[in-house]
Amino acid sequence: MGADELKTVIRERAQAFGFSLCHVTRPEVDQKHVDALQQWSDEGLQGDMGWMAEAVRLERRKNPATMLDGVKSVISVAMLYTPPDYSQAEADSRKSSGVITAYAHGDDYHEIMKKRLKGLAAELDVMLGKHDQRVFVDTAPVLEHALAERAGLGWQGKHTLTIHKQHGSWFLLGEIFTTAEIEPDQRADNHCGSCSACIDLCPTQAIIAPYVVDARRCISYLTIEFDGFIPDALRTLMGNRIYGCDDCQLVCPWNGHAAKGEGIDVDYLMPKGENNLADLASLLLLDEEAFRIRFRRSPIKRTKRRGLLRNVCIAMGNSGVAAFVPGLLNVLNDQESLIRGHAAWALARLCDQQSCEMVLSALRLQLEKESDPAVMQELTSAIKDIKELL
Repeated sequence: MGADELKTVIRERAQAFGFSLCHVTRPEVDQKHVDALQQWSDEGLQGDMGWMAEAVRLERRKNPATMLDGVKSVISVAMLYTPPDYSQAEADSRKSSGVITAYAHGDDYHEIMKKRLKGLAAELDVMLGKHDQRVFVDTAPVLEHALAERAGLGWQGKHTLTIHKQHGSWFLLGEIFTTAEIEPDQRADNHCGSCSACIDLCPTQAIIAPYVVDARRCISYLTIEFDGFIPDALRTLMGNRIYGCDDCQLVCPWNGHAAKGEGIDVDYLMPKGENNLADLASLLLLDEEAFRIRFRRSPIKRTKRRGLLRNVCIAMGNSGVAAFVPGLLNVLNDQESLIRGHAAWALARLCDQQSCEMVLSALRLQLEKESDPAVMQELTSAIKDIKELL
């Protein structure tokens, strides 16, 4: 079998496993990506994701060959997911709803993609003869966007996501590292040009330069990876985004004409209705068991209940909907400090002339029995803000 014929067969098998794009490269990344990664880490732009700055993991990202002894080829694949069926302006107007990033509208892609990559790898063993192989989906120290660009799958956009001419950026990446030698594809060209739409529109100005994201300001990081009290200055900028953010993708011109709905796995990655502009009031009612049941197959389980409800409290505080006040009062003494503290912040923003005295009384009562210093600070600040309104 010739090199071109072999890759055609590999791509056909990849498509059979649900991967719409499949390209090959050597286990190397371009120097520009190596230098950018080091500078990003040196400047501390990874926030609390300390593992991103660990010396061993940094070196592995810079040198993919360290991920598998004798690796000769990296197969980069992409699985499509459904873009939102609403604009961000429409989502912003739904004051009682929370926005969840589109890839999390369906089941957890990590589990789906890894299982299918292993199936594809097993077929490659039959096709190419037994070879050592490892599969990765997002969680390993792999510079996946740089490898995808080198493989010709797409180019890395100024928002740092990979963009494909036909599919835009609405896809998820995975890799097979193999000791089999497969002819590499040609590197992808960059087609962002002078466009700066993603940079200009970012709600928190987290894209601090083309191809550079400050995770500490990124809504996706804040709502998913960050496990602490979100800085006050960023809370109001988050709007009603409660798990991730798609703004930089929604505004990208390449997504304006991306093929929508083609190649989507209808069984797993198609949106579940309850996660599409989710009802904030219902989410705030979730206890630990209800959270576990609702999100057991969803990537949203990563935030745990405390993280998601923290985000819900912020969205409520930004909504201007006074009807959320009773629900927020109910979680003011929640067992999780993150929820208590952000509920206090939200209450100070929502109470009106009719409810402020009641809210003020509840905040003072909670402050008397509160033991967490961070929550005490939130309560004190909320009480001060309300007193200034009265």
